[in-house]
Amino acid sequence: MAAKIFIDGEHGTTGLQILTRLAGRTDIDLLSIPTDKRKDPDTRAEFLRAADIAILCLPDAAAKESVALAADAGTRFIDASTAHRTADGWVYGFAEMDRGQAGLIAAAQFVSNPGCWPQGPIAMLRPLIEAGLLPADHAVSMSGITGYSGGGRQMIEDYEGQGDSAPAYLPYGLTLQHKHVPELQLNARLTRTPMMMPVVGDFAQGMVTMVPLQLDRLEKIPTGAQLHAAIADHYAAMPGSLVDVAPYANSERSPDINPERHNNTDRMTLHVHANDARAQALLIAVYDNLGKGASGAAVQNLKLMAGL
Repeated sequence: MAAKIFIDGEHGTTGLQILTRLAGRTDIDLLSIPTDKRKDPDTRAEFLRAADIAILCLPDAAAKESVALAADAGTRFIDASTAHRTADGWVYGFAEMDRGQAGLIAAAQFVSNPGCWPQGPIAMLRPLIEAGLLPADHAVSMSGITGYSGGGRQMIEDYEGQGDSAPAYLPYGLTLQHKHVPELQLNARLTRTPMMMPVVGDFAQGMVTMVPLQLDRLEKIPTGAQLHAAIADHYAAMPGSLVDVAPYANSERSPDINPERHNNTDRMTLHVHANDARAQALLIAVYDNLGKGASGAAVQNLKLMAGL
């Protein structure tokens, strides 16, 4: 019997992307509220309780409300908001984060979809901390650039409305209190609060995230090759991984480090560059903020939970 799937918030950016990815599948039964009933709370509760799995593409408060409406009915949830990413009882929906993570997702009632910004840094830092090459209290900072679709419908309308006058490079989160910092710290297994410096670019989708590492004060300084090997070994051990690691090569630049390289796919590619003489390294992740960073991750989690 096909699993009944309900996307709560199907008309938003992430919801529409998920609908596109699920279009034509015959192994699920996709439930959809009639347009004139979308804001009716009783109808919404009815659909949530009828679903086997509900994917929440909503603001945080509305996502919490949806869970309260149907958790007791046995409905399973994939929450794409930030509401539950560090909450007790919720499994973090990054299937490649650990060897057992896909199994935890498959068995869970409550799965919190990762944010696009922390997912790349988590993918690079966690294997290094688990391998003992980087201490958990290391002073970590991250930066990167994302397409404006990462800001949702309002930012999309703002950017596209400005046309040629839209800013090509717009730093934000300048209060250093970005909502994704707790998620990054928890799931990368950092004991020290990381610093996050996000930038929006004048392109629709795709992203690059970067973690520079000053290694000279470590008791045992790892080489770039050792960092690369630890990350590569982590993902090589996972069958079906959507995360791959580029070969270790110290080049001045690479055309593969392009924020739009993986657009409209669910893949992520990790790069390691280093200068061993200076004890410095740069970790880089390339992925689609709407793919592996959002709707693609939600569909990956849905497949695991529904046994597809």
